[in-house]
Amino acid sequence: MSEPGRRATTEFWDDFYAGRTRWSGRPNELLVAEVQDEPPGDALDLGCGEGGDAIWLAQQGWRVTAVDVAAAALAFGAEQARRAGVADAIRWVRHDLDETFPDGSFDLVASCYLQSPVALDRAAILRAAAAAVRPGGLVVVVGHAGPPSWNPDGHGVGMPRAAEVLADLDLGEGWVVERCDDVERSAPDPDGRPGTRPDSVVRARRAMGHHGSRGPREER
Repeated sequence: MSEPGRRATTEFWDDFYAGRTRWSGRPNELLVAEVQDEPPGDALDLGCGEGGDAIWLAQQGWRVTAVDVAAAALAFGAEQARRAGVADAIRWVRHDLDETFPDGSFDLVASCYLQSPVALDRAAILRAAAAAVRPGGLVVVVGHAGPPSWNPDGHGVGMPRAAEVLADLDLGEGWVVERCDDVERSAPDPDGRPGTRPDSVVRARRAMGHHGSRGPREER
């Protein structure tokens, strides 16, 4: 994509997070359910936003690399991590994941709601996520699989079902798919009235002794 196009993406997310005052501080419940019983190690949180998942992971003993394109989100998350007493356990790194990907390998690579109304090659990013998982480690992808019940027209973003997410990961040999499900969860409307929406959950584990190749998305 041209440089002006990438700049527009960065500006969109910086504007989205700048000046926000609402933050629950809670991690994504579907991620918690998938990793709460895992022994902590090194985790990569892709599209970390304001850091709810990264902070929760750090509180469970993980060493976290938290990645987002929005500097405002990263700064907010870093401040919340300091207040929570886990600042030393989280490294906050700015990446436009369509251009660069964090270096290294991890015991957990998590992507929660990495969906965008502006340009994003999500399938390529998910393949890079899987390639960054160490033998024995997990990739966990949580996303919206459809619009909420109170807004059936959606939000103009891709919302693939779990089977499509798994296909985008393109795992190949050396992986065990531990979960690939579409789930319905509670999603109140902006005024607090009850509602639901479908989400997708994919969890896969790299077999011991299998190493993936990083491919073209090395950190630049």
